Amino acid sequence: MWLAALVTNDPHATPPADAETFDLIIVGSGSGNAIPEYQADWNIAMVERGTFGGTCLNVGCIPSKMFVLPADHILDAHHSERVNIDVEFHSADFPAIRDRVFGRIDAISAGGRDYRAIEQENITLIEGTARFIGDKVFHVDVPGGPDRTITAPKVLLAAGARPVIPPIPGLNETGFHTSDTIMRLDALPRRLGIIGGGFIAVEMGHVFSALGSEVSMVNRSKGLLRGFDEEVARRFEEVFRDRPNLNLITGDIPERIRRLGDGTIEISCAGGTTVVDELLVATGRRPNSDLLDVQAGGLHLRDDETIVADDTMATTVEGVWALGDIANAYQLKHLANAEAKVAFWNLAHPDEEPRRVSYRAVPSAVFSNPQVATVGLTEEEARAQGRDVIVGS
Repeated sequence: MWLAALVTNDPHATPPADAETFDLIIVGSGSGNAIPEYQADWNIAMVERGTFGGTCLNVGCIPSKMFVLPADHILDAHHSERVNIDVEFHSADFPAIRDRVFGRIDAISAGGRDYRAIEQENITLIEGTARFIGDKVFHVDVPGGPDRTITAPKVLLAAGARPVIPPIPGLNETGFHTSDTIMRLDALPRRLGIIGGGFIAVEMGHVFSALGSEVSMVNRSKGLLRGFDEEVARRFEEVFRDRPNLNLITGDIPERIRRLGDGTIEISCAGGTTVVDELLVATGRRPNSDLLDVQAGGLHLRDDETIVADDTMATTVEGVWALGDIANAYQLKHLANAEAKVAFWNLAHPDEEPRRVSYRAVPSAVFSNPQVATVGLTEEEARAQGRDVIVGS
């Protein structure tokens, strides 16, 4: 009977007898951690497979901007002659910068975890990987065990995204860093290779080249920041390319990666070979919908593997809501926070008019140098929609 329910996703099926039952299951402790006070009496399970606090706090927006600040000061020194002063940059203490950043962030993450797991009696924090095995039923793989089966009449999916790893021959065998690990290096590399040309690539390219690494960036597109306004992206690249310690290779794809006998890494492209000491892969991020096996829970996916959810954050399955990187392609923390407010309200107030999120003018920024900000449609998107456009510059 239960096996049939797993196949058909029967909403009236009875969960397995050993399933723990909650009022609400939240998968993800980033924006999904923003539980409002009006749910203080709910019996809530929160499942987190990684570090408590999610991407933005631990490996994304916050630590990267804390690295950007000293990098900006260094570039200011390089350009001080523009304002008729003589300032010299001598060196950067990378381990001290790293320890200052994560000495603060790790404490915030640990404090948030203890607050949810220990101080809040209505929260059950389960550290493991959840996957659907039926309608609003999860199996959670808990490292060290025992595994758990949990269910609830309401589910909020906020499980985020993870780095995309391109199928470059030799990459996995060679070893590499992603945005999850690059900021925790033991020492500043003399030479850093970066594969990619999006916002993570240009932010880390700014940071490491300013701090003193010789940075070689390889991007398959002919320009950087694909998807941004073309004129803005073009001007950004002109300025970004003309900076110390940066070799920018565009319109080329790594054909092979291999580690040499001395421990260095060789990046072979059609246009030539580059040797570096560390390698960062920054080729985008993909939603974690596959790890959750969301289709086993009856949910629908878009072509980019994000979960289909409307502007109330409701999915195609009654009682299931989704938000953040697992449900939209923006990958912006402030948007996920806005979605969380809407989702929590709607799931707790089913008899009231649902609140909605507007995606009409979502702002975003790239904290490289120069900085880039955008809101709403680009000129190209507006023209593609047949709109009359006036451009000022």
